[in-house]
Amino acid sequence: MKIWITRHGQTRYNKLKLMQGLTDEPLNETGIAQAQAARQRIGDVKFDAVYASPLDRAIVTGSIIGGVPREEVIVDPRIIEADFGKYELHKYTGLGPRMSLFWALPEVFPAPPTVESIASLVERSQSFLKELEQKDYENVLVACHGGIMRALSGYMMDRKNGICWRPKPHNCEIRVFESIDGVHRMVEDIKE
Repeated sequence: MKIWITRHGQTRYNKLKLMQGLTDEPLNETGIAQAQAARQRIGDVKFDAVYASPLDRAIVTGSIIGGVPREEVIVDPRIIEADFGKYELHKYTGLGPRMSLFWALPEVFPAPPTVESIASLVERSQSFLKELEQKDYENVLVACHGGIMRALSGYMMDRKNGICWRPKPHNCEIRVFESIDGVHRMVEDIKE
């Protein structure tokens, strides 16, 4: 099975450099164009299923890249973005030392109060992917967010800490992984 994991296209809050976790902000025009360009880059790949976070920006991205109507996108709450708590919709540059250090080096610094922990991201990512790996799919698309994509990638790369934090996933970047009998490998990283 090939598991194609993508981050949603750009939103107005991405453009404004705001922490956008659980806020349900739609794609902007650039985000829609990014998703359309990503679809063109992957050619005529047919997905057996398209999964997305419950947030509109992920659902629409999944629909466009996956080449399926919105109604066919399977929504799974386990792949929603990290909960940024009191830092939601704050500028990246104004987060203060605790959140800035955590977001830069979560391997070293714990999540500040009100912010979802790395352990939580890893747990829900692994739960989702282990269940997905039991399906009989050839190609499956997972449309999600920058934070949770780091945990999904960590699982698919068999990282001990469960995350692949760097490099930061770009809007509509697609990381393609292969899962065969529980053995994982990265096949391709598709970017603009």
